[in-house]
Amino acid sequence: MTATTRRFAYASLPLLLGLALGALWGGGGHPATAALPPAIDGQALPSLAPMLERVTPAVVNIASKTHVAVRNPYFDDPIFRRFFGVPNMPRERVQQSLGSGVVVDAAKGYILTNNHVVDGADDISVTLSDGRTLKAKVLGTDPDTDLAVLQIPAEKLTALPIADSSALRMGDFVVAVGDPFGIGQSASTGIVSGLGRSGLRGTGYQNFIQTDASINPGNSGGPLVNLRGELVGINSMIYTPSGGSVGIGFAIPSNLASDVMRQLVTTGQVKRGVLGVEAQDLTPELARVLALDGMHGAVVTRVRANSPAETAGLRAGDVIVSLNGKNVGSAQDLHNIEGLTAPGAAVAVGVQRDGKLITISTALKPTELVVLAGDALDPRLAGVTFSELADDVRRQGVSGVSVSRIARNSPAYAAGLRNGDVIVALNRRDLSGPSDFSRLLASRPRQLMLTLLRGDEAYYLLLQ
Repeated sequence: MTATTRRFAYASLPLLLGLALGALWGGGGHPATAALPPAIDGQALPSLAPMLERVTPAVVNIASKTHVAVRNPYFDDPIFRRFFGVPNMPRERVQQSLGSGVVVDAAKGYILTNNHVVDGADDISVTLSDGRTLKAKVLGTDPDTDLAVLQIPAEKLTALPIADSSALRMGDFVVAVGDPFGIGQSASTGIVSGLGRSGLRGTGYQNFIQTDASINPGNSGGPLVNLRGELVGINSMIYTPSGGSVGIGFAIPSNLASDVMRQLVTTGQVKRGVLGVEAQDLTPELARVLALDGMHGAVVTRVRANSPAETAGLRAGDVIVSLNGKNVGSAQDLHNIEGLTAPGAAVAVGVQRDGKLITISTALKPTELVVLAGDALDPRLAGVTFSELADDVRRQGVSGVSVSRIARNSPAYAAGLRNGDVIVALNRRDLSGPSDFSRLLASRPRQLMLTLLRGDEAYYLLLQ
């Protein structure tokens, strides 16, 4: 049976952990950071309660509402609407979702959660452990790492300290906290089952902490903490053949989450390092053609102009087998390592060329996406910011521009345009990118009919 990934959050683990913790805390090693409860039958037992009493006030419940367009093949056609006098108003239904989050800056009200918890939401409410419910503002989202930063206007918040996730080891005890099924705060215990996990379908850049804690709906975005009550990860997904937990859960490391949060808070976007090549997997068939039998890696199919790869001398036909000492077994591996390496960082590229293994040194270039202000393009697009599509979107064969920001009081928002929408055509003319979009708008068309991609759906939106 094919395994699939699902994003939820954490729940329970066997009671045997108590015995393991007893040996850990009561065996003469380092002193426990939490006081032990009274002895039972002469045997002192450990408890996570003192630590959780410090952690749970920082864990929040997140409820979001998203207005989802309801498609109709007739009403989506502007000619049909005009002929029958159907008003140009968005037809929508409200989709609600629940998740968790964690306060990481009490003074500024910053909350870390998953992007999929708030993706496309029009209304986000955060409920604190003391019962207060507040409206949240989205400071930024990063779908590629499934992270989002919210801000709430509240006082007397409790924030979790952030630990160095690179210090985690397989076998370390961890605790996951969240609000599964909306029943209230719950905690579960487990261990770190693995580190640096990648290659999972349906996600962007991957460097997951694997844990054996079970995951349930509503816990997405909640914290994974160590026994000192420090944040080591943000719970994100499970791997399952059936839809239920099989003890394989994944969390985003706190170091990665901290870096993404810093960029989102300061600039509203995340910049990543780019080598400047397009590549494909080295399949067995391709390896035979290139006389590279037994090799694994990513075959360079194109080197972009003015890129670090061009400057360093990489060329089409090279097989990249490693990047900064990390093995590259596929084009996805290369993309993943690139995206998790800081812009400007020096890297060593292991290349198989003409039967020889060579190392090429270069530095990754920050991603620079073209940004267009809607106000300068057309008055009907005032309040909208458009951007060039990211590499991972273009690799899926999509071309056009994306909506990176949109004001709620803008005409385009009232017509149904939303943040994250991808515009693939204007007045039924396909767009290759921002330059096409600007050129077609320069002719001042009487009406704007946008062909949009939103998730897995495509539909028309008419602006007059």
